[in-house]
Amino acid sequence: MSTPPTIAVTMGDGAGIGPEIVVRALLDPEVTDSAHCVVVGDARRLRTAAGIVGLEADVVAVDGVADAEYTPGRINVIDLGMLPEDLPFGQLSAVAGDAAYHYIRVASELAMAGDVQAICTAPLNKEALHAGGHVFPGHTELLAKLTDTPEVSMMLSTPRVKVIHVTTHIGLIDAVAKIEPGLVERTIRRGHRALVDAGVSHPRIGVCGINPHAGENGLFGHGEEESKVNPGVEVCRADGIDVHGALPADTLFFLAGRGDYDLVVAMYHDQGHGPVKVLGLEAGVNVTVGLPVIRTSVDHGTAFDIAGKGIADHRSMVEALRLAREMAPEPVAS
Repeated sequence: MSTPPTIAVTMGDGAGIGPEIVVRALLDPEVTDSAHCVVVGDARRLRTAAGIVGLEADVVAVDGVADAEYTPGRINVIDLGMLPEDLPFGQLSAVAGDAAYHYIRVASELAMAGDVQAICTAPLNKEALHAGGHVFPGHTELLAKLTDTPEVSMMLSTPRVKVIHVTTHIGLIDAVAKIEPGLVERTIRRGHRALVDAGVSHPRIGVCGINPHAGENGLFGHGEEESKVNPGVEVCRADGIDVHGALPADTLFFLAGRGDYDLVVAMYHDQGHGPVKVLGLEAGVNVTVGLPVIRTSVDHGTAFDIAGKGIADHRSMVEALRLAREMAPEPVAS
């Protein structure tokens, strides 16, 4: 049998639900039977989380991936030891934000060195991240910086629909200003390549318009579809990509949901996130497309309102680990 891929699992913000969902997921047979996971985080916090969720876990601090052992009930942790023992759950913490940054930094270093084949991230809190001195809009931009990648895309994956975003964590007015044919074209190509790599040989891609009804021939907006979106679509179509648009977003998501399209290209954050989250957070997985490493994540936040209560749903974390396992390359024999 082939060796399972090794996945670096970042613990996320220690004041949120990250520690709880990581523990639950890493003790789930669906995960343990098919992948080797090493957490980058805080061993003491994970032990606390195991007690909160009522699970027995052998949380073991290891110096590196090579020291990890994969036995039932064991959770291997590269322990950065940055969180105080009395860190409260559910409260914004600059210390937790700083630690969450370093979990990502270490995981990125492991992936770039080839020590792990993928990264799977628990949620961080953007305000805490900023308070900790790391001013990034989120994981996507942070990972791009850490891996020296000039441009990446956020793709959300569910069993019914997949969505890639032309713009993400910027205001709506700024998003419309940023959209231009080259960015649309590059986003389509990244999405197409990601699906081909995932085994979809001929992806059918639909591209959202910016305005209601995709502008309806100039009735809405100021011709953004014709000037910003369609030229990028046409270049990709000329290269043989099966891409269609700009199309009205509301109709396109309906068509994609029934299977007419393999991928939707959304123009801005909420245009893509809204329909996916209606389908259920437990099914959603966030994938950063364009990085030199595989990265998946849960499609929800730190949920401070329920953190530390033992009721957080870990199914999105299981799905994120499943997708990371599927996308990860075969480990290189040493």
